[in-house]
Amino acid sequence: MIKGELLINSEEYPGTVLYDRQFILQAIGSKIELLALTEVEYICYWFNELPMVCPDRYQEIIEQAEAPIIYTPMVMNSRLQYLATDLASYLDEQPPCGKFIELKCQELIFLIITYYPLPQLRAFFYPISSYTESFQYFIMQNYSKVKNVEEFAHLGGYTTTTFRRLFRNLYGVPVYEWILEKKREGILEDLQHTKMRITEISNRYGFDSLSHFAHFCKDSFGDTPRALRKKTANGEKIGKLAD
Repeated sequence: MIKGELLINSEEYPGTVLYDRQFILQAIGSKIELLALTEVEYICYWFNELPMVCPDRYQEIIEQAEAPIIYTPMVMNSRLQYLATDLASYLDEQPPCGKFIELKCQELIFLIITYYPLPQLRAFFYPISSYTESFQYFIMQNYSKVKNVEEFAHLGGYTTTTFRRLFRNLYGVPVYEWILEKKREGILEDLQHTKMRITEISNRYGFDSLSHFAHFCKDSFGDTPRALRKKTANGEKIGKLAD
């Protein structure tokens, strides 16, 4: 929260007003409502995996967190405030570069876990500590590593039938259909905003060969990976073909 007053309503923060320089953390899957009470400027950072730069410090925070936890917004220190305002200016000025945003998010987490006392950090990170033990967290951590539903189920120790049922209950769509969509999103992001080699991208998303990857890109986006990257370099927009 950079400036203004914003009403937050969630399980952890029912009817809580955020003021200038205050910030909170919500776990993925949490239901949250936002209502601007004044003219506001804020940054909302969505992540599936915490960009960890100091895992030992984070582990210390989580292991010492004990219920009951009292959730209260934290206040930006000078380092964090500078980062937030600088990032807001950058986002206003030009289309975001994915790699740059990723680095800034790592810096954000580093500043939080380094420059705040443990009692505050325990309450701040507690909402996501239970999420990391969840089925949803397992999905987000591993979907890009598997080639099919059976492999995905086996990785988590589930029967295929149970895995399909749990997945549909959570996401409302078939597993394989969801995996393909997430892979398309990731491939587009990597082709447009990273300098990863085509071979690296192909391997990252579990393709057996470059020809298989090229066919997938043609079917999904209308062209080969190299051609799509060339279009991006020329300022053209690339995206998924209409169904």
